[in-house]
Amino acid sequence: MTVLVTGGAGYIGSHVALELIDAGESVVVLDDLSTGRARAVPAAARLVEGDVGDQGLVSDIAGRYRIDAILHFAGSIVVADSLARPLAYYLNNTVKSRALIEVAVAHRIAHFVFSSTAAVYGAAGDRPLAEDAPLHPLSPYGSSKAMTEAMLADAARAHPLSYVALRYFNVAGADPAGRTGQAGPHATHLVKVACEAALGKRTHVDVFGTDYPTPDGTCIRDYIQVTDLAHAHMAALRHLRAGGSSEVLNCGYGRGYSVREVIAAVKRASGRDFEVREAPRRPGDPPVVIADPTRLRRILAWQPRYDSLDAIAAQALRWEERLSQPGKDGPWPQNGPEGAG
Repeated sequence: MTVLVTGGAGYIGSHVALELIDAGESVVVLDDLSTGRARAVPAAARLVEGDVGDQGLVSDIAGRYRIDAILHFAGSIVVADSLARPLAYYLNNTVKSRALIEVAVAHRIAHFVFSSTAAVYGAAGDRPLAEDAPLHPLSPYGSSKAMTEAMLADAARAHPLSYVALRYFNVAGADPAGRTGQAGPHATHLVKVACEAALGKRTHVDVFGTDYPTPDGTCIRDYIQVTDLAHAHMAALRHLRAGGSSEVLNCGYGRGYSVREVIAAVKRASGRDFEVREAPRRPGDPPVVIADPTRLRRILAWQPRYDSLDAIAAQALRWEERLSQPGKDGPWPQNGPEGAG
């Protein structure tokens, strides 16, 4: 049997594809390469270039490769962009996810792991968020993911489909072995932005809001290392294959760091100073977002391996340095896409 990884040429999807290959799984990656890179897909995986909302294409993949599980990462992820282009986010994240779920049901694909987000919670106060906290998304991005969670729950009640929705907090870092990392253009993730500034790829880093009700006035987030997150996906897949129940689980470490603390960690890792500018708050940014990962640890027996902000900053910096070398933006030879027909 084979695992279908949608968006597997992107940042998180490529790490999970690598984790699956390391575990001996057969993997097909479906990606339209609008933001992902073919080079990020492990050579042992099969890459199909296409749209996750193309039901004919996905049906062909499901039948041709005997797909038994879908790990769904394809989608749009920038909060501010979703506020400017809400309908695009509802199309890409919700409508196309619905199309994918319908194919899964039609082909009796039993297991589905969904890339969700802490943005479903909205403003949450300063306490760690448990999965039963109220959902009040502050952006179309968060709302689009919450809608997909609801569709999965309804589909699982009506059909032989089980799922795990993993609500990511702030994902950062890179593969510790240096095999893949975040490489998309126009980065908005703070750790990557700070690494680019440290290497002279940016003139400065903007701090959006310095008057939040936090110790240093900047937003606080729970940063989870991307390979630890990939391990959580593997654990979720094993859980479902063993007959486990459908679950919604937070993916974080249970403590947060401020924007200023993250910037300081990148400066320590690089040994370089860079300009930091204060800027107005961005719409849709809650002051504090921290996970309560109790259920993730208990249900999936998940334990973090890379729970260190300094280690995360150092990994991201090493990867960014690699990207600065011509032809070094991935460890594999070009993995050309194929058609599915």
